[in-house]
Amino acid sequence: MPVLDLPRHIVIESGALNKLDELMAAQGSKRVLVVMDSFLANPPINLHEKVVRVLRKSGIESTLFSDYVGEPTTRNVEEAVKQLQTFEADGVIAIGGGSAIDLAKAAAVFGANNEIKWDEIARQRKLDRLPLLAVPTTAGTGSEATKIMVITNLETNVKMNPSHPNLIPDAAVLDPDLTLSLPVHFTAYTGLDALTHAIEAYVSNRASSMTDLFALKAIHEIGRALPKIMKDGKDKEARKELILASCYAGVAFSNASTNLAHAAGRPLGARFHIPHGLSVAMLLPFVLRFGVESCKERYADIAVALGEPSSLSTEELAKSAIRRIDRYNEAFSIWKDARKYIQPEQLVEEIPALTADALSGNGILTNRKVPNEHDIQVIFHMLAEKLTTVDEKSVGATMK
Repeated sequence: MPVLDLPRHIVIESGALNKLDELMAAQGSKRVLVVMDSFLANPPINLHEKVVRVLRKSGIESTLFSDYVGEPTTRNVEEAVKQLQTFEADGVIAIGGGSAIDLAKAAAVFGANNEIKWDEIARQRKLDRLPLLAVPTTAGTGSEATKIMVITNLETNVKMNPSHPNLIPDAAVLDPDLTLSLPVHFTAYTGLDALTHAIEAYVSNRASSMTDLFALKAIHEIGRALPKIMKDGKDKEARKELILASCYAGVAFSNASTNLAHAAGRPLGARFHIPHGLSVAMLLPFVLRFGVESCKERYADIAVALGEPSSLSTEELAKSAIRRIDRYNEAFSIWKDARKYIQPEQLVEEIPALTADALSGNGILTNRKVPNEHDIQVIFHMLAEKLTTVDEKSVGATMK
């Protein structure tokens, strides 16, 4: 029987950050570790000062941990846990993107049980952790709703992604006001990442009727909200729709899994230092073309959720879903931005290594059509061919 794991509380409203004290007090916490991206904590944003004031309304004291850059490592976790224990914190709050939330998840686990080993987390029947709230400031990763965290092991240089239902925060606090200052080009990356989460969850061979509800709702809302934000980054209603849709997508893929776009996008992003959302967005159209024959009906559902007329045939709708993603990538400058990070000839040289890396994980196993080595190489070659069509003059213009 399918089981749906999700946060116990999802708070969505403008100014939701002001409820942190109530939510943390409800968990019984009086001293908390706040994990926050440093650019948010420091001037000119100074979000940490506001968080301190909000928490003190309920008599909650806090200590800030922001000494990390990019995706968290095992050393970051050790340092965060040491600070947590020195402060005698009894709760954790994450404020930021997926990295902040993943680091906070790890701190909450190891802060409650410092003896547990990384490879034991997924095997625990009951995983102890401290109370945990997550406040995303980007609309993309969905980490506030997932049972997964990604931490780089510095001893092996391998990205670990332990999964357990108790890694889901007690509450996801969605405050669209925190995303208003996010540049629109970065919003495109994170928004398309969320869309990819939802699409891959819907076409996953682990999808259920429950994950389908969250996935289709996310696809529909992202399809409405993201184009509005790209025209007006200060559109509060669209920002609210997008951050909620990202959370829905997080619930969907946390329970049904992502697949090939993420399996191939991970090594692509790592090799060429491409933002995660951009790396999966540039691969998604080619991954969809690879898988369309395996589940045309589901592709048709995706098209309708994105606004295509339901009167079209299943065949026409399946094709229109892919065309819609193509149009997003063109409209949101995905191909031009991709050329800032990677040249076609560089990509071609790395295809054997990228393919081997994509095949090494479990991500491809949830594809309804499981790809082999040749299939993945073809997808990377299709991407390289697409990049050759990008006008280099226009790329230079967008970089200025």
